[in-house]
Amino acid sequence: MKLIFMGSPDLAAAILRALYDGGHCIAGVVTGTDKARGRKGTPVPTDVGALAEELGLPLLKTPKVRREEDLAWIRAKEADAVIVAAFGQLLPAELLTMTRYGCINVHASLLPAYRGAAPIQWSVLNGESRTGVTIMQMDEGLDTGDILTQEEVPISEDDTSGSLFVKMAEAGGRLLLKTLPMIENGTVNPIRQPAESTTPYAGRITKEMGCINWSESAARINAWIRGMNPWPCAYTYLDGKMLKIWRASVKTSDNAAPEKEPGEILSSGKDGIAVKTGEGTILLWEIQMEGRKRMNAADFLRGYTIRENRLKERP
Repeated sequence: MKLIFMGSPDLAAAILRALYDGGHCIAGVVTGTDKARGRKGTPVPTDVGALAEELGLPLLKTPKVRREEDLAWIRAKEADAVIVAAFGQLLPAELLTMTRYGCINVHASLLPAYRGAAPIQWSVLNGESRTGVTIMQMDEGLDTGDILTQEEVPISEDDTSGSLFVKMAEAGGRLLLKTLPMIENGTVNPIRQPAESTTPYAGRITKEMGCINWSESAARINAWIRGMNPWPCAYTYLDGKMLKIWRASVKTSDNAAPEKEPGEILSSGKDGIAVKTGEGTILLWEIQMEGRKRMNAADFLRGYTIRENRLKERP
């Protein structure tokens, strides 16, 4: 099958690699424009753009694929289908019907759950025990098209958004390679989605969302820490400085004094930093103080004396 691929981040790059290694003819790749990074503002390509250049594939970088010159570039490739994975741009109606098999989307959830831009992160943030990949036929709605195939992916208790991204990329590439021949030979059985999603919309993650609310339960905060890893990373404030929290766990045997307030540090040492929450106690295992490197809590405490016995939402 002759394909156009559209995507931008590392998840999409892994799926592009699977298509390439699977022997599919990739007539062109469409991705976002280079972004300025670092202090010098050096333009850096998207993960998909970098991979396409490495593989020598025809590449189009565009800020908005609705432009007529972009549509003309895609049309000239005479592809059989357009594969879309984490592209981050709305597609015009013309593009949805430009090829024989239309636009096929690799979506990182078990639709109709977690429609939106950040389904992987929200599945972890909400403490789900499973998620999955959906190959769907795109329509003009937001993740509302017919379901073609799905594959479930378990979420372990220590999975972060970062580790789950890896699992989902592998599952997405595997399922897409299985589904494309089914589309081509007519053996796929599309399933229409209900109008409403079964979960709240999985909107984009912002840096501000990483701030921990210690009045939440220990289980909820732990899920939040996992879901915000690697970006933007959950954070709080200690002694007036930002403290990033990379890894934690819920204390199973919890006899925290009821007179303590959420955010109070109950103990600190080789067994981590124990913090009272709105319900239960959480143990902080891997942290990073503002201006310092990431380290486990025990090593941090060897060189740092905590002045204020309270973690706060503001400096």
